[in-house]
Amino acid sequence: MWPFSSKKPSAIAQTPIFFTNTLTKKKEAFHSQKPGIATIYTCGPTVYSRIHIGNMRAYVFADLIARTLRAAGCHVRQVINITDVGHLVGDADEGQDKIEMGAKAEGLSVEALTGRYTKQFIDDLGLLNIDTTPILFPRATEYIAEQIKMVQELEKKGFTYRTHDGIYFDTSRFPEYGKLGGISEAELKTGDATTLEDRITIAAGRRIAENKDKRHPADFALWKFSSLNERRLQEWPSLWGRGFPGWHLECSAMIRAILGNEIDVHTGGIDHIPIHHNNEIAQSESVLGKPFVRYWMHGAFLTIEGVKISKSLKNGLYVSDFSVRGIHPLAFRYFLLQAHYRSPLSFSWEALEASAEALTRLWRLSATILLASKGMSVPTEAQERIITLLHDDLGTPQALAYLWEILRDEDITAKEKRAVIEAAEPILGLSLLHIPEAARLFTSSELPDAIQSLVKDREKARVAGEFEKADTLREKLRNRGYHVEDRPEGPLLTIVPK
Repeated sequence: MWPFSSKKPSAIAQTPIFFTNTLTKKKEAFHSQKPGIATIYTCGPTVYSRIHIGNMRAYVFADLIARTLRAAGCHVRQVINITDVGHLVGDADEGQDKIEMGAKAEGLSVEALTGRYTKQFIDDLGLLNIDTTPILFPRATEYIAEQIKMVQELEKKGFTYRTHDGIYFDTSRFPEYGKLGGISEAELKTGDATTLEDRITIAAGRRIAENKDKRHPADFALWKFSSLNERRLQEWPSLWGRGFPGWHLECSAMIRAILGNEIDVHTGGIDHIPIHHNNEIAQSESVLGKPFVRYWMHGAFLTIEGVKISKSLKNGLYVSDFSVRGIHPLAFRYFLLQAHYRSPLSFSWEALEASAEALTRLWRLSATILLASKGMSVPTEAQERIITLLHDDLGTPQALAYLWEILRDEDITAKEKRAVIEAAEPILGLSLLHIPEAARLFTSSELPDAIQSLVKDREKARVAGEFEKADTLREKLRNRGYHVEDRPEGPLLTIVPK
């Protein structure tokens, strides 16, 4: 299913890796359950519409984990699920299915709707330099049998009960319910919530008002019955009648079917902590009788002016919006890497444009170093230092700052700087070893004859102090699509972004 890599980790790559585990609230050394193999599951999108940039932060975060482990020599088995059924409006157990609403609103079949937005999602991942080739993207509808089987197992063990609208998980039978985020039994009953991790209380309170058959506010649907008065676009036969799986069930069933009973890393946004991930823990561990995730990791929100980006608030922006403004998509990745994944981050066009300018400078600086190093690198302590920063709970802000410091240091040779770039790029994913065309540096000999002539004339004028003429020739070069930059080793040109 996943091809094994023959790449052996270097001594530097074997620097210990530390991740912050949401379950223990501690930074812990990473040890996979199987030496040399790491399993990662990320909660994927509900594909009823475009995936906005707020959601995309979670996938760049998961990509950093996968890149870090791969660079350390691990064979990574990574899954991002595609939710194409069962996610009801408001994340609760009542209301319409988001997929069915989307299909009806756009006049499409469910298959056409989910196919369109799944493809756009995967395309957007590629724009952010996330290699989707080794990632599996299973659909919830492909694992209905596995979900039904899990409900049967829970029923047999006494963890379920039936109401007028479905089969529910009885959280009172799972004493550790709410352990992710530290939600107490008292908070679950009273409805008091003061932190994000306690939002389960508020959401559960809303649900019990809508379904008085539930025994406990936190109980959740495993299988929902179809209405007798209306046929759904997606429904399946089961022992309990025609219906469809609850949203939380798909992740537990797919993890078990694809990755096994225990995985190394489970990721998602912090909004998954209070309900979705606690529900996953309850149903999976009730079936297995033991923990099923070693490291729970969660990324903070991306906001706009302090407000969470949300489809319901209609404040969503998309990766495709960047190119309309002439901004390379990797500028958004750079923007995200400037903040730690557990720190809230506020988006603005001004901040993104600043990131784009910084990334372009970094590309040009890297291009100069790659050119000067003549394809050779010399390892130093700086190379080890940047890996240590990145292995410390994905310390991308510190690593970027250190990278700039090293690349600007005139006392460090180009070959030593190249070694640092070679160490950082596999994790950062900023295309520092394969500079995009828009930031690629050209020497005069690589250019068309007409451009070479303009460059030579401008250099003569500049050396002679004829700066007005030099500026005129610079503008002519710009009009021909080239930006000229004066360097000690001679003028270097880049393509002007369109």
